Amino acid sequence: MSQSPSTSSRLRLLVLSNGHGEDIIAVRILQAFQEQANPPEIFALPLVGEGHAYQNLGIPLIGSVRTMPSGGFIYMDNRQLMRDVRGGLVQLTLSQIQAMRRWVSSQKKSGKSAGILAVGDIVPLLFAYFSGANYAFVGTAKSEYYVQDETGLLPRKSKSARWENFSGSIYHPWERWLMSRRRCRAVFPRDALTTQILKQWPIPAVDVGNPMMDGLAPSFGMQRFYTVDTQQKELARPLVVTLLPGSRPPEAYNNWQVILEVVSALLASFQERDAVGHTSGNVVFLAAIAPSLDTSQLTSSLQVQGWRPHTESPISLPDANTLIFKQRNAYLLISQQAYNDCLHLGDVAIAMAGTATEQFVGLGKPAIAIPGQGPQYNYAFAEAQSRLLGESLILIEQPAQAAKVMRSLLQNPDSLQVIAENGLRRMGQPGAARRIADCLAERLVLKSKK
Repeated sequence: MSQSPSTSSRLRLLVLSNGHGEDIIAVRILQAFQEQANPPEIFALPLVGEGHAYQNLGIPLIGSVRTMPSGGFIYMDNRQLMRDVRGGLVQLTLSQIQAMRRWVSSQKKSGKSAGILAVGDIVPLLFAYFSGANYAFVGTAKSEYYVQDETGLLPRKSKSARWENFSGSIYHPWERWLMSRRRCRAVFPRDALTTQILKQWPIPAVDVGNPMMDGLAPSFGMQRFYTVDTQQKELARPLVVTLLPGSRPPEAYNNWQVILEVVSALLASFQERDAVGHTSGNVVFLAAIAPSLDTSQLTSSLQVQGWRPHTESPISLPDANTLIFKQRNAYLLISQQAYNDCLHLGDVAIAMAGTATEQFVGLGKPAIAIPGQGPQYNYAFAEAQSRLLGESLILIEQPAQAAKVMRSLLQNPDSLQVIAENGLRRMGQPGAARRIADCLAERLVLKSKK
């Protein structure tokens, strides 16, 4: 619905983000903005990739976009950075800075106020600073949990690891300088611990939670109260293991092969009496597969390992195209349209993914991770993620180790309770996108009118 000049917001908001995951987080915040009574006019400039998430929401892009060879993972490997430089990264960055500054200038000439929302790491934050406009920052890339927890600094093997926290925070002095400028109206760290640390400096840090936990509601109602037969139903249901191979081809296909090795090790273990811990004796593996992946490349591997197509399953997913396979008392379901349900139904995850692993843990569940060959989910990434998520993420080196870890988890309810509390604390409650939008409406919009 169009707004009249008298009621429309004077603010025009430009969103900067540098990665597919950051685009998704930004879009969640923008959707919350659009639900407000008097939302700003919104534009976007994705610094990495082509910004499909913005285009799907009908948000106009103001500058050049291009997918770089690294896919946005240049921080994992210097070789990836050099590939991007050869692919035109420098020229693209300069043209994006020029497009942003032209956009800000044009808003001022038209009598509008320009505000910048930077989502990601220091790159969009730097862009926001150089824009000359008021800005806010959603820090998705860094957390104090990478270097410490509530009890103190984490032990690290590498001497170079001290560099990460040399100034008392995971955010370095130059990053804190950018966040403490007068034009920086709000900073939204990804967790309460990081917010607490940043507040030691004159940084407008606000703890509102993590937008990564938004938009994950399942298709079924969540039971909030225990009934007389709850425990009986819990024991009678199948054990559900969620499989998260990641979303980027060809890496996801390679991860799938590793995950199937873990599945085979678990199946061998589950043949032993009482290994599953549920009286039904059934095990259901739920594979949450990105729509961009080709399922035929996944199913061919299943057939080789003895899985056969089946028509029924102990679990129903809201996806008419769910592929069902069976082997003995185990089922394996592949779905590309029931991501949220796959997260909520899982008791444990076998994970080789970035965002999906963190979301699963944020629901209070344990994940078993095994490093792949990358470029994303390699050992360096997985080890860092294990620090970020603490005891909720159990890192193994070989697929055969998963059976021992699974048995330990299922036989230790006290440990599961600690893991549940840890995941909720590190990832936060749902609703962060709306809280960020509300805060920006107060800090960014109103102050831009002065």
